Amino acid sequence: MSAIPQTLTLPAPAKLNRMLHIVGRRPDGYHELQTLFQFIDLCDYLSFTLRQDGIIELTTPIAGVTHDDNLIVRAATLLQQASGTHFGATISIEKRLPMGGGLGGGSSNAATALKGLDRLWQLGLGDTPLAELGLALGADVPVFVRGRSAWAEGVGEKLTPVTLDTPWFVVIHPGISVSTPAIFQDSELTRDSLPITMARALQGGVAEWRNDCEATVKKRYPHIAEALDWLAQHAPSRLTGTGACLFAAFESKEAAQTVAELANRRWQAWVARGLNTSPLQDALGC
Repeated sequence: MSAIPQTLTLPAPAKLNRMLHIVGRRPDGYHELQTLFQFIDLCDYLSFTLRQDGIIELTTPIAGVTHDDNLIVRAATLLQQASGTHFGATISIEKRLPMGGGLGGGSSNAATALKGLDRLWQLGLGDTPLAELGLALGADVPVFVRGRSAWAEGVGEKLTPVTLDTPWFVVIHPGISVSTPAIFQDSELTRDSLPITMARALQGGVAEWRNDCEATVKKRYPHIAEALDWLAQHAPSRLTGTGACLFAAFESKEAAQTVAELANRRWQAWVARGLNTSPLQDALGC
C-alpha cells in the first residue's frame, strides 16, 4: 500500500441546472424533478489534514452554521462512522460560492469531503457507496460525487451521464437569498409539467429548456426578476435551482466578460466555463 498522504486540497465546483421541470409531488412532500446538471469552473476549495486521534475539526466556520451542522462535518462524520476508520481530519474551506445561490455549494462541499477523505483515509470505497452516503445529506450530493454532467430524475438523485455543450456562462448573484422550502411550498408553483424523455430534452436543446421555479421566484423576489430581465437583453437568461443565482450562455469568453463587466456595476457576477467533468474528478485523477 502506498504511503498515506498527510494533506490534500481539492475543489468543490458549482453546478447549473440548465433546465428544471417539476413533474409531480410525492406523498412525503418532496417534488419529482427532471433536470440537467452541468458543472462550471467556479469552485470552493477544501483542504484536509490527516489526524490520528479520530477528531474531525472544521477550522473555518461559516456564519450562521454551527460546526456540527455544517455539511462538510456531517459528511466527514458519516464517512467515518460508515467505514469504521480510526482516522480524523482537520478541514478548512476557502469559500468562493455564495450560500443559498442555487449553485449547489453546500452539496458540493459535502461531496468533496466524502471523496477527499475517502482518498486521505485510503478507504477505497469508490463513487457508488459514496453517492449512497451522500444522498442522506442532500439530493444534489450524488451528482457531485459522480462528477459528470447528468440528466437527473426523482428528487435529483437518479442520474444518467450526458454530454452537454460547454459555453462560457455569465453567472449573476443578485445579492439576496431565496428560501427553497418557501418556493416549493408556494401554491402557484408549477408542479404538473409533462414528463419528457432524456432524449427529448437533449434533442429539444436550449431553445426548449426552462426552469419551472422561475415564475414563482420572480414574483416573490423582484430583485431577481430585475436581474433576469437585464441579462435577457444580452442572451437568454435562466435561474439555476431556486436561485438566487441566474445565468446565460455565450459562445466566447470575451463576449461573456463584456457582459459580466456590465453586470458587476450592479451585482456580483462571474464568468465561468461549462464542463462535462467535474474539476474534482480531474484533481483526483478519476
